[in-house]
Amino acid sequence: MWPMIETGAWVLSGLFALHMVWDWYKTDTTYSEDVLTSSREGEIEAMVEQHKLNG
Repeated sequence: MWPMIETGAWVLSGLFALHMVWDWYKTDTTYSEDVLTSSREGEIEAMVEQHKLNG
């Protein structure tokens, strides 16, 4: 029983790794480097933090 579970875990791990590589390739070819390295989340967090300090 354990060898089947172990093999299944390795197969799932391999599929997950392939999915990550495919997603990386798709994202890298779809978006420019400027979009991928922008810090929009950082700007939003700074605005929320400023609002908390002022309010």
